[in-house]
Amino acid sequence: MTTTTFSPELLSHSKTHNPTPPAHLGSRYRKVGGFLPEAGNTIICHIEKGSQTQTALIEARETYLAMPEAAQFLFTPISSLHMTLFEGLIETRRRQDCWPGDLPLETPIEDMTARMAARLEGFSMTEPFKVAVVEARPSGLLVDGANEKDRRVMRAWRNAFADLLGYRQPNHEDYKFHVTFAYPIERLEDEALPRWQAMLDDVADEIRRKTPVFELTPPAFCVFEDMNHFHELLIFDFDA
Repeated sequence: MTTTTFSPELLSHSKTHNPTPPAHLGSRYRKVGGFLPEAGNTIICHIEKGSQTQTALIEARETYLAMPEAAQFLFTPISSLHMTLFEGLIETRRRQDCWPGDLPLETPIEDMTARMAARLEGFSMTEPFKVAVVEARPSGLLVDGANEKDRRVMRAWRNAFADLLGYRQPNHEDYKFHVTFAYPIERLEDEALPRWQAMLDDVADEIRRKTPVFELTPPAFCVFEDMNHFHELLIFDFDA
């Protein structure tokens, strides 16, 4: 009899192994009714529209939606698919370690976005990087640089943004790049874990086969009102 080995990412979505409520439930989204207002800004790379990568990720997302437990997750729109390169500020996360040290925590998000945009106008780092899938997890995909150089470049972008904007979040050094498909509403029962692990492994393999290097738009400073849409304000073109 074969024993299934479950990934730490899957176990973090298990009722038995992680009985705590999902981190953003009640602040970012509700069990019934979808996403809640949660204004903020961020630096992301969107998935290129009409690309093979977008097609592969839509197919992967459909696989998630076909799982018996899909109703235990709240899915983001296809149009919002992106990879976060550097975490911005968010209304529900006003903490000193997540905020520029020279600006008051009570500053309105709109004012903070304007100040950050002014600082980012002078941003000149343009070395490109390539991204590939690492593994699939219940909420979407873990990704990283396609090779060691790409991984170094992505970290260099993050360090440059941190220096310019004046803050480093606690997970700055070990941040896990990701593409979110969905947010958990309810943890998975033990009996669901084997089929989820099989699905996640298959999804990651299919994505590696169909789009070994992701087609992403250049990094952009974006604003959002909730998790449904990320509006680009500044684009950091690799060819600048």
